[in-house]
Amino acid sequence: PELVVDKEFQNGAKNGDLVEVEPARASRYGLPKAKVLTVLGSLTNEKAVSMIAIHAHDIPHIFPADVIAEAEAVKPATLAGREDWRKLPLVTIDPADAKDHDDAVFAISDPDEKNPGGVVVTVAIADVAAYVRYGTALDREALKRGNSVYFPDRVVPMLPERISNDLCSLRDGQDRPALAVRMTFSADGRKLRHSFHRIMMKSAAKLAYPQAQAAIDGAPDDKTGPILDTVLKPLWDAYAVVKRGRETRQPLELELPERKILLKEDGTVDRVVVPERLDAHKLIEEFMIQANVAAAETLEAKRQALVYRIHDAPSLAKQESLREFLQTLGLSLARGAQMRPNQFNGILDRVRGANHEGLVNEVVLRTQMQAEYSPSNIGHFGLNLKRYAHFTSPIRRYADLIVHRGLIAALGFGAGGLTQDEAERLEEVSALISATERRAMAAERDTVDRLIAAYLAERVDDRFDARISGVTKSGLFVQLPQYGADGFIPVSSLDGDYYIYDETARSLFGERTGKGYQLADRVEVRLIEVAPMAGAMRFEMLTDPKPLPGSKRSFHKAKGRARASQSRPGSRGRRR
Repeated sequence: PELVVDKEFQNGAKNGDLVEVEPARASRYGLPKAKVLTVLGSLTNEKAVSMIAIHAHDIPHIFPADVIAEAEAVKPATLAGREDWRKLPLVTIDPADAKDHDDAVFAISDPDEKNPGGVVVTVAIADVAAYVRYGTALDREALKRGNSVYFPDRVVPMLPERISNDLCSLRDGQDRPALAVRMTFSADGRKLRHSFHRIMMKSAAKLAYPQAQAAIDGAPDDKTGPILDTVLKPLWDAYAVVKRGRETRQPLELELPERKILLKEDGTVDRVVVPERLDAHKLIEEFMIQANVAAAETLEAKRQALVYRIHDAPSLAKQESLREFLQTLGLSLARGAQMRPNQFNGILDRVRGANHEGLVNEVVLRTQMQAEYSPSNIGHFGLNLKRYAHFTSPIRRYADLIVHRGLIAALGFGAGGLTQDEAERLEEVSALISATERRAMAAERDTVDRLIAAYLAERVDDRFDARISGVTKSGLFVQLPQYGADGFIPVSSLDGDYYIYDETARSLFGERTGKGYQLADRVEVRLIEVAPMAGAMRFEMLTDPKPLPGSKRSFHKAKGRARASQSRPGSRGRRR
């Protein structure tokens, strides 16, 4: 609704600013009035844009006084009841701008002569359960948030900074409590055994991914040089071994580049980059996956209630849809039993380097289900694992905190374990944290959409290279690869033919010519309209339609639609 803000209640706000307001009592005449409580800033400023998403998605972002008080009153954990691992040179490897460090790693060759070529990998994770006890104000707020939410300029943390950035963060050179898992792998990458420990550790170094990678690639610096031979090279040697097990397991291998928005000092967009994916990233990722598996295995073996990270296989209907789509490209896929991840990988391998590689990657991705949390296990399809739980990020995910508590209880590690009351609520809690995860993803996506739309608002009428990211009967969604932003082309704006939607081929094709546009096509577009508040952009298609031999030219269905469409207005479509 529109509100009138009289001058004396504008609180310094200028025309075009985003503000938080308090509506006044409605009058019988004219527009309702309000007063400005807070000036969030300009729409082009990321701090204001992320606040829109925070409010729109009801993300708690201010810690109540009792939560802050509890966090400030917490005393640092002591060595009592813990193994002393402070001399073990564990290191953290994180993004350069990370403030909370919840995992550290170390590896050696297995000294056991019965395991030639084997390795021992240690993963230590911040012991958040030592500070956040079930039923406290801290715990209730963490559950309410479910997870930390990451925006280009800020983090809305699950836990107050006193916990997340201080007491639990595995800072180099400082004593920190942790739960550690020591895993032994054979030379072919099979995990032979593992053991969990409640420890006190002291990180030997805080490293960034590019920094660690540079050291391995022959350019160590003052921090990585002294630990290159003793810590970093053994980590990479261990990764080479563990990687063999991954290759045998054959998880789903989709190429999904992640874009990062870099901001100027004033909070506006500077540029969008795709960070290089290094072996350092893959090393940490695979070690964390193995630690997560070990946690699930231990809790199952101890018959301890837990929250699994589950990922269901694609439905038979989605598999059939994929099969029909591949047929339009001349690719066959056997009918019958449930597909496995390696079969999807086989499809991706067959199209590697082909013109439609991007298209097939996109469709295979959309065939997959969404991962979620559950106390009932169905396995993790994408990782091709029979059991999986989240253990490695308890500072930013409540699911991991539950798993930590389960391990503490199951292994008799002392205070902070999972209670019976908490175990009985895992169904409810799993649904809640699955929902907060989806909420965070939507808020992060909305913020990026609004930021990029505001950034491009001054480039209306400019031409862009784009890729078709979605096809519906109402039009085409296109993505600008250099920005990771989406916009819409209404079907009514496509000239020269009447276009028919072919769901199987993910295309729009012309009734008269049979030519059209298909998912993942690279096209040239012109920016026509921008709505920064909605994060929406409308484009005009500049690329001519191409022949689509696989499309179904359903003329009998098209005739009725064609008559009805002659005066149909264009539609902006809904964001997907």
